[in-house]
Amino acid sequence: MIKQTIKLFALSALLLSTSALKADQFGDLTYTNDGTNIVITGYTGTNPTVVIPDNINGQPVTSIGDMALVECPSLTGVTIGTNVTSIGYEAFYLCAMTNLTLPAGLVSIGDKAFYYCTSLTNISIPNGVTSIGDQTFYMCSSLTSVTIGSSVTNIGNEAFRNCNNLIHVAFPNNVTSIGNGAFLACTSLTNFTLPNSLTNIGNYAFGGCTQLTSVIIPTNITSINMGSFASCANLTNVSMADNITNIGDYAFNSCTHLTSVTLPNNVISIGIGAFSNCGLTNVMIPNSVSSIGNSAFGSTGLMTIVVATDNSVYSSVNGILFDKNQTTLIQCPGSKAGAYTIPNSVTNIGGGAFAGCINLTNVTIPDSVTSIEEAAFAGCTNLTSITIGTNVISIGNWAFSSCSSLTSLIIPNSVTDIGYYISSYCSSLVGIYFQGNAPKVDRFAFDNENYATIYYLPGTTNWGTTFGDASTALWLPQMQTTNASFGMQTNQFGFNINWASDQTVVVEACTNLANPDWQPVQTNTLTDGSAYFSDPQWTNYPARFYRLRSP
Repeated sequence: MIKQTIKLFALSALLLSTSALKADQFGDLTYTNDGTNIVITGYTGTNPTVVIPDNINGQPVTSIGDMALVECPSLTGVTIGTNVTSIGYEAFYLCAMTNLTLPAGLVSIGDKAFYYCTSLTNISIPNGVTSIGDQTFYMCSSLTSVTIGSSVTNIGNEAFRNCNNLIHVAFPNNVTSIGNGAFLACTSLTNFTLPNSLTNIGNYAFGGCTQLTSVIIPTNITSINMGSFASCANLTNVSMADNITNIGDYAFNSCTHLTSVTLPNNVISIGIGAFSNCGLTNVMIPNSVSSIGNSAFGSTGLMTIVVATDNSVYSSVNGILFDKNQTTLIQCPGSKAGAYTIPNSVTNIGGGAFAGCINLTNVTIPDSVTSIEEAAFAGCTNLTSITIGTNVISIGNWAFSSCSSLTSLIIPNSVTDIGYYISSYCSSLVGIYFQGNAPKVDRFAFDNENYATIYYLPGTTNWGTTFGDASTALWLPQMQTTNASFGMQTNQFGFNINWASDQTVVVEACTNLANPDWQPVQTNTLTDGSAYFSDPQWTNYPARFYRLRSP
């Protein structure tokens, strides 16, 4: 009997507790009441305006709960009572109000609170709020002005992302962190002043702010993170203090009007593509730099890279960036034109080393090179020929992609490993010629959009009907009949023979194709893939026919 009484008492207490927190109705608003404070939990009406009262039944309305007015696209006007201190997660998600005054006592705004409120035109964050949450004003595309209260220390990830009509933001002096993508694609945002209190600018925080023209990095910032100012196409001036030690990947990528930048004297690391596709014409690498990522300065207008002579890791020769011992070619300035022969000291061509060198026409890779890294020659649109040295072992992903003038590639027999899409978008490429056995390749090594054929030599192994997603064919010696070498030359009949370097070709002749008796006339060893044949006896016969064979 005592046990049964205890169970009944516990059940009664639970029912009382549930009843106390059950949602009640006040007009079109639902709410819960904990006995001290009231939380607005929902809106059931269709009226385009709503008033959140100061009090309900004598108790203060202190909070607008999570998702309380979510997805009310017809709601154009909201008045919030003066007792509200908290606005919850997605509270006004996808609402259509045009103006909103936040109460002075507000201290907390939840993530996505005003997400996709595309008609909201301006907002003032009260001084009591310390943090603007993640995606709070994401895609508020009509927002033109934001005033941030003096107590805000953190602006969350993507807080104002895609607010593409936002023109002006005033940052208070207490802000220490601006999150990842906080103002990403705010395409109307012009100049602003970052406070000295700031210690962190997140990844892509101001990426795509295309109207931004000038930035002064505060002195407490030691690292500019990934893509922080990427695609700020009108950025012309960047000021960085010497306390900066790291410039992250793609930090200023595609800042096309940035023609000059002074790298801080204490910078240690410059990330992948940090200044790629910028308008830089000259770069000076200070002696402090010990790490430079691939294509850090890949830009078509770049003329020269100069490295401080006392830098212990890097060097430059004729404006081209190398490691200190000049065994790795790291970056060729994008304005390099004509033909270029890589020095014999080089063993490795770095990732993106020649990427975007649109005026480069011919490249000779020496036998010292063993590795061509990814995208090394990507986007060299006027490159018509490239000679690959006989000791290259590996060719990286996209190595020759978008080389739209390249008609052929000869792969030496030293190559054992080929990455993917090395010839993608090479629209003029008709043949890729292998001098050895089939190497290890990615399944999609050769993008076959232009139907380039893979050619292999007789006697080599592991070839099939396709290779790396491209069709294959036997590579045979070719008699050149369309150039000036073909025909009569100083009383002799001759022509050029093209095939793989160091291969031996026998020229045979006969006088009657109906009953041919082919006789060897000359044996040729092809140097650099070519040899010239001439026959001084051709006039001794009424007719003379020729064919080629390997020994």
